[in-house]
Amino acid sequence: MATITSHYTALLALLLLALSVRVIQARLAGRVVLGMGDGDRRLLRASRAQGNFVEYVPMILLLMLLLELGGAGGWLLHLLGGMTLAGRLSHGLAISREPENLRFRQAGMLMTFLPLTVGAVALLLR
Repeated sequence: MATITSHYTALLALLLLALSVRVIQARLAGRVVLGMGDGDRRLLRASRAQGNFVEYVPMILLLMLLLELGGAGGWLLHLLGGMTLAGRLSHGLAISREPENLRFRQAGMLMTFLPLTVGAVALLLR
């Protein structure tokens, strides 16, 4: 079993749950059942934080899984997983608030792009 990837998958699933709850809260507050409402910024930000998460995290977890199954070192997997978790937390908090914290948003994206890049290159080099 891919224990390291499983660990980060569980932690990231909990973060996705938290981001999803924020979307539900924004929908309830704005009384929006479907779509983005009439320019509801809170809902848009919460929805994009969740959407951005699901756009990147599955690929990073797949890269981690393939690396772990291929025998990659634990240090690499923890680096990729830890950075992804920190990055998604930083980005999610930054983008879902108004005014957003641009530094945290940028740091979050950097900590997402690095694991994506390093994971892909490491997989190609195996």
